[in-house]
Amino acid sequence: MTDPPRSAPILREFDKKQLSETVAAYVREAIMVGELRPSAYIRTEHLATQLGVSATPVREALMILQSEGTVRWEPRRGFRVVPMSRGDVVDLFEVQAFIAGELAARSATLLPAAEITRLRTVQADLEAAARAGDTVRVDTLNHEIHRTINRAPEAGRLTSMLLMTVHYVPHSYFGRVRGWAEASAHDHDAIFVALENRDADGARLAMQGHIRHIGQLLADHLAAGGAFTQRHTGSAS
Repeated sequence: MTDPPRSAPILREFDKKQLSETVAAYVREAIMVGELRPSAYIRTEHLATQLGVSATPVREALMILQSEGTVRWEPRRGFRVVPMSRGDVVDLFEVQAFIAGELAARSATLLPAAEITRLRTVQADLEAAARAGDTVRVDTLNHEIHRTINRAPEAGRLTSMLLMTVHYVPHSYFGRVRGWAEASAHDHDAIFVALENRDADGARLAMQGHIRHIGQLLADHLAAGGAFTQRHTGSAS
C-alpha cells in the first residue's frame, strides 16, 4: 500500500456535489507527476484522512479513475495504480495537440484583434513571472491564454473533448516539471504571430508544437523519476 503524497495540496474547502471529482483530480495529478508510483496500492482510509474527507468520496473518486483506466480494483487488495509507458503520455498529448490545434486554427479567423492584443499583455506578464520563478502565476496566466483561444470558436463539443485530455495535465505541480514555465514563456510567440496574421494553418501548427513540447517535458520528468514500467503483453483490460 502507498500513502498519499505529502507534498500534494490538502483539500480544505469543497463543493460536496463535486467532491469525488476533486479527489479524482488530486489522485490523477499525483499519478501523472509520479508521486503515486506504478502498481502501488492506494490506501483509501489514509487518503481520506490526508484530504480531510470521508471514505465515500474517495471510493467514488477511485471508481471514476478505474473507468478511465488510471487505477484498477483488485478483489481483497484494493485499488492499484495502473502502470503507464512513455508512449501513453505522448499519445495523451498528441490527442490534446490535435484538438487544441484545430481550436487555434479557428480562433485565427474569429478572435477579435483587441483580444489578441490583450493576450499579448497577458503573455508579457507570464514571461515576467517566469523570470521571477513564480510558477503559480505562470500557470494562472497560461490557463487564461489557452482558455481564451479555446473558447473563441464556440465549439462546445471540441472544447469538451479537449477538457477530457487536459484532466491529465498536472497543473497543481506546474513548478515541478522542468521546462514547463519556460515553454509557456517561449512557445506562445509563434501562436500569437499566427493569430495576428489570421493564419489558420500557422496557428494550428504552432499550437500543436507547443502541446507536444509540454508532453515531451512531462514524459522526461516521469522517466527521470522512474515512473514508467515495462508493459506486460496480454495484460487484462
